[in-house]
Amino acid sequence: MARMIWHVTMSLDGFIAPPDDSAEWMFGFGAAGPLGAETMRRTGAILSGRRGLELGNRPGEGARAIYGGAWSGPVFVLTHRPAEPLDGVTFLSGDVGKAADLAREAAGDRDVGVFGADVARQCLRAGLLDELVVHLVPVLLGGGVRLFDSPDLGPVTLRKTRCDDPGQITDLRFAVVR
Repeated sequence: MARMIWHVTMSLDGFIAPPDDSAEWMFGFGAAGPLGAETMRRTGAILSGRRGLELGNRPGEGARAIYGGAWSGPVFVLTHRPAEPLDGVTFLSGDVGKAADLAREAAGDRDVGVFGADVARQCLRAGLLDELVVHLVPVLLGGGVRLFDSPDLGPVTLRKTRCDDPGQITDLRFAVVR
């Protein structure tokens, strides 16, 4: 069965997006290391929130610029806001479990990449998330969207399974402890 992997870039002060939702802060520190490339190769489908999809598609790089355009595959977007159709993107509403099932089926023997803080939080709450891969960028954003902000969910225990430090970006992989 496909693993559900929350794959995200985070600032040193714990934010995955600044207040203006720009993505430029992530770039200029070099590429993610082998863990980033491995995670991308293992990804067979993506489950995202609408905001996560919009942040992942940088202006000027086309509608499907996920992983800088180096990846293609089915994308499932769980949203409450109607959207214009996009090639390769299925917009869903409702239960995160059903959305995860669709993404897993589409991923086949590969993994499902989870994008976006809200969808990841829903996956954690439902017991669906297996791993967290974080690219830690040496920048302080000072505000924005936190990696995890859910006091009602309580502590979530993780076990570090890998740490790569190939340059300016530190790549971390954690397993969700159940």
